[in-house]
Amino acid sequence: MKKLFLLLSLLYFSCFNPLFSATVIHAGLLINGESSFPTPEMSIVIEGSKIQAIETGYITPDSEDDFIDLSGYTVLPGLMDMHVHLSSEYSKNSYQEKISLNAGDYAIRAVSNAEKTLMAGFTSVRNLGDSGGVSISLRNAIKKGIVIGPRIFSSGTTIASSGGHGDSTNSLNQSLTSDPGPAEGVVNSVKDASKAVRFRYKEGADLIKITATGGVLSNAKNSQNPQFTEEEITQIVNIAKDYGFKVAAHAHGSEGIKRAVRAGVHSIEHGTLMDDEGMRLMREKGTYYVPTIIAGLWVAEKAKDPDFFPELVRPKAAEIGPQIKGTFGKAYQAGVKIAYGTDTGVSAHGNNATEFKHMVEAGMPPMKAIQSATVEAAKLLGEYEQLGSLAEGKVADIIAVNGNPVEDITILEEVDFVMKSGRVYKSP
Repeated sequence: MKKLFLLLSLLYFSCFNPLFSATVIHAGLLINGESSFPTPEMSIVIEGSKIQAIETGYITPDSEDDFIDLSGYTVLPGLMDMHVHLSSEYSKNSYQEKISLNAGDYAIRAVSNAEKTLMAGFTSVRNLGDSGGVSISLRNAIKKGIVIGPRIFSSGTTIASSGGHGDSTNSLNQSLTSDPGPAEGVVNSVKDASKAVRFRYKEGADLIKITATGGVLSNAKNSQNPQFTEEEITQIVNIAKDYGFKVAAHAHGSEGIKRAVRAGVHSIEHGTLMDDEGMRLMREKGTYYVPTIIAGLWVAEKAKDPDFFPELVRPKAAEIGPQIKGTFGKAYQAGVKIAYGTDTGVSAHGNNATEFKHMVEAGMPPMKAIQSATVEAAKLLGEYEQLGSLAEGKVADIIAVNGNPVEDITILEEVDFVMKSGRVYKSP
């Protein structure tokens, strides 16, 4: 009787449980994230959330399989943006909103921005800095299927220094300001540094973000000066390692970049004034560069409007913004490892793929640019075994575009098909 029951159970699940059926995709052209060349007429077999096989030619699906015909499209791994801010998007009102909006307001915006990001073909992102735990809650809601969005790796609250880029009390009325500490992400000693990292662990972060130099959009005077000692950064990196965290360092000025690289951070964000020594150090240490070119161009354009930014911000935006693209070109030629990142949330959500055009214009070949947003981004995340390329056993994050992006990289700005973890979210 037990054997009969077991046999009937297996027959039932094989007929009605979707885990026993497969999805077959016919790809007209396949860019797998690893190869330097696209491959024509390939088939991808997906079971559940994973890629089960990739076959040459168009295989015939079984009768119970789901079939997706992308034979007229180029199929790629889901794109990955290593620097976004899903809970915000800059406008003339952004500085006022910092004191008038609550975490719930930003959370509602983040839900909409997350969906735009996924529909643009970005299936994984690093959210580098927010407040109120918004991106951590959003990450959890997406995992549970409550809302739609990319896979999020969140740094939670940014770790900064008092008055530095990332101190949320900068420029506030004196009756509203305070002296935030490690719990709020503000560090002024090696001891503070340890506590700040541990607070990020406590709030559920996936990685650590620090602001190693001043920034463009903080309402403070300097965008270039170092804002941590090297000892403080070293302590952050060491404690982060204990908790399984990687460390991303916002940095514009050359001295702050070099301190962060010597201290062992895993990526430099923006890197605007990176010099030859900084590039050499990054090559030696294997540090990734996340350039965010479109953010620089966007702030430079908005700086032309005398009413858009506060007076302390506008000259920084005009000076720093236009330089990132040139630095990126030099860093690529120097052999620095590059992972794709946009700082979207400065510019508009859903336009993440416009970064590709500027990378190619600055000298990076189209396939290398695609790999920066796939396999290289996965390596930076420490998720290479699961994400970043189309291969047997990896997660089925798959997108498709109408045309060949190796011939015209701007094609990636119009994504026609999006699958994340084996589930289709957008179809032509």
